[in-house]
Amino acid sequence: MATWIWILIVIVALIGGFALGFWISRKYMMDYLEKNPPINEDMLRIMMMQMGQKPSQKKINQMLSMMNKSSEQAKKDKKK
Repeated sequence: MATWIWILIVIVALIGGFALGFWISRKYMMDYLEKNPPINEDMLRIMMMQMGQKPSQKKINQMLSMMNKSSEQAKKDKKK
């Protein structure tokens, strides 16, 4: 085979490997963040105390549900 064909094959393989690796890592991170959200109840309570608010369980639950709804809405908008 000619040298230019080998160079073309190597370039196509590198581009394909990069695209596949990016897709796999993106999927892994999306699944990881869905299973382990970056903000949980304890972190929210600490943030509210640092802002000078007295965190009641009702407020924390409201904020968590609002955050979950907004993330679900973003997922639905992305799929469309």
